Amino acid sequence: MIYLFEVHIRPGYSAEKYGAAWIEASEIIQRAPGARGTRLHRAIGDPNRLLAIASWESKEARDAADRARDPRVDAIIKAEANYVDIRVIGEFEDPDWIVESQHGVGAPNTP
Repeated sequence: MIYLFEVHIRPGYSAEKYGAAWIEASEIIQRAPGARGTRLHRAIGDPNRLLAIASWESKEARDAADRARDPRVDAIIKAEANYVDIRVIGEFEDPDWIVESQHGVGAPNTP
């Protein structure tokens, strides 16, 4: 499953500073069972709007990791809270069938 949220950087802060905090928190979070990676994307035409994507084995794995979250992650989130606005987009199941392109060559991939 994937967990999506949008991050709006407030004036006076930068996506680069948020990105550094994102990496620090992600490195801790990704040690949790079921974690499959995170990505942070900048919106085209708006350098202060980011899309955050966290991939998990299942909703249950993400929920368990959230309940047992490392206090260092809470401290990072709290420190960033004054500089960003976060809007959760939602949680989405992995599709039954995925077609991904690898270097321009499409290849069906079934999870």
